Amino acid sequence: MTANSIKLFVEPKIADASSSIRHVFIRDLVLPCSIGIHSHEKSTDQRVRINLDLAVDENGQPIDDNIKNVICYEQLADGVGDIIGRGHVNLVETLAENIAAMCLKDRRVLSARVRVEKLDILEDAQSVGVEIERFNSKV
Repeated sequence: MTANSIKLFVEPKIADASSSIRHVFIRDLVLPCSIGIHSHEKSTDQRVRINLDLAVDENGQPIDDNIKNVICYEQLADGVGDIIGRGHVNLVETLAENIAAMCLKDRRVLSARVRVEKLDILEDAQSVGVEIERFNSKV
């Protein structure tokens, strides 16, 4: 093959197994929450359901069966409870953003998908709410 020849065969790229992601999730966490724009929502807590799905960079680090080497879902659930405990929030969007920001404080978290649902709003629907996905700008 000469320098001016066209290469007809291109080597396929092989998956790089050294880069991997683990998903840490919490499903259907139901908590009482002071949330809503209507006057009746400001005086009584209502049930919200929270779902989290975090894409976590494994970065080739061994887990070694050590909690310090993973994202702890108990700490995530406690963090959600702390955010809700700060007081009234008008919008499910605001609550979702606050939860996503808390999740993304850990640099290992590449992205956070957060769903917040109000469970007792529409008679003919199980829930209403919002789902967002945010990406860590620190990585």
